[in-house]
Amino acid sequence: MEKYKVAFVCVHNSCRSQMAEGWAKELGGDILEAYSAGTENYPEVKPFAVQVMEEAGVDMSGHKPKLLSDIPEELDLLITMGCNVQCPFVPSRYVEDWGLDDPSGGPIEDYRVTRDLIKAKMEKLIEDLKNQRIPFEH
Repeated sequence: MEKYKVAFVCVHNSCRSQMAEGWAKELGGDILEAYSAGTENYPEVKPFAVQVMEEAGVDMSGHKPKLLSDIPEELDLLITMGCNVQCPFVPSRYVEDWGLDDPSGGPIEDYRVTRDLIKAKMEKLIEDLKNQRIPFEH
């Protein structure tokens, strides 16, 4: 089966995009080659993000924030997290914004809600890819 290069992008690559990368590798490793990146430097992945993903059985303990320059230059899918910023142009065949609120600075329960929303969106994305329902530009 073809593998699709997908990148999840937000501002700091410290929470939502990291969780999306974690879910993509956990749920879609057979179909997704997953990356995540941010548009600005940030020192660490948010500890609550790591903790709530661990609760769900996904190990993100080795994850570090990355910049767009750290991921492949050409992608099949670019997924933005809803960062209310215009992401720099990254060549991709399909772009989607997931419009997720950033739980950073909030209670751990907000992170759990975001984790579960990302999981549901990931399951739909994988299903759509497997059933060829993504309108790729060629």
